[in-house]
Amino acid sequence: MSIESETDAGALRSRRVHRLLRLAIATVTATAWITAANATESALGRPVAGMSVLSGIGIVPPEPVTLVSIEQIYIDGSIGANRSVPIAGKASLGVDAQVAFTLASVLRVWGGAGGWDFASGITVPYVWTEVTASFAAGRLGTSGSDRASNLFDLYFTPIVAGYHFSQTAHISLSFNFWAPTGHYDPNALANASLNNWTFVPQVAFTKFVPKYGLEFDVVGSLEFYTKNTSTNYQNAPLFTLDALALKKFANGVGVGVVLGTVQQLGNDSGPVADKLNGFVGHDFSMGPIITYSTKIDGKPLSASLRWVPSIVSVNRLKSTTSVMATATVAF
Repeated sequence: MSIESETDAGALRSRRVHRLLRLAIATVTATAWITAANATESALGRPVAGMSVLSGIGIVPPEPVTLVSIEQIYIDGSIGANRSVPIAGKASLGVDAQVAFTLASVLRVWGGAGGWDFASGITVPYVWTEVTASFAAGRLGTSGSDRASNLFDLYFTPIVAGYHFSQTAHISLSFNFWAPTGHYDPNALANASLNNWTFVPQVAFTKFVPKYGLEFDVVGSLEFYTKNTSTNYQNAPLFTLDALALKKFANGVGVGVVLGTVQQLGNDSGPVADKLNGFVGHDFSMGPIITYSTKIDGKPLSASLRWVPSIVSVNRLKSTTSVMATATVAF
């Protein structure tokens, strides 16, 4: 091969790697989507329908790089007083909750072997939440409100493995877990922890249709919870599935739609859950998203903003103000 050919091949590979890197910087923001509205204890679980999928979710970059992300999530939801909710070791008559999360995430891509590329990461979340609940007391009812503002449970991603079927089709597999590191009070309505370990295997896929500037992303996961030993409450496993269809333009802007669902697999268990027939729930959310990709001082930068309100919600907080903003940069 001539020097010119080697140079052209190197330049082509460099452009391909850079393009994949721009697309893949979203993966760090999609490794952890925090609490809001599960049919779990307090009706506050870990996943948020429609929040775990992002542009390039199925891509792990083919060369070592560090991805740093900041995310902001806000949810204002409720479950009506016609439904009982397990909270603070009791069953409340409905619940109203506002939750705001700020997350700082780091994902390190280590390189590849055998056609696979590998990465690992950590997410440090800070939560502010206010919860209001009512309780029956004879013929009279009582209500209470509580706030919490503190570091939330840490989220770890020991391994992400990505494979490139082609330049337009990519898949990633990951194992993740939540550690109960936040402050927890079993008698409080609002907490900065779920007081359990949660293990999350996940698979993600990204497909491009360059001719039309289209992109399709899908991510599915299972969540397995350990028992909250303070309240003797056992959350059932959850299945989550989010999808994104995006139209990208030459100026770096993308517009699309996000769909997401959380489905509970079986009954919750424990003294309060048994009284509520397992407190089984599910939901479906859908809404618009806008994305933007550019470079700052030669470093790829990706940002997005979405609004994904609840369409259907059973034994989960129903929110019409579910909003998430993200920004990710590669070093």
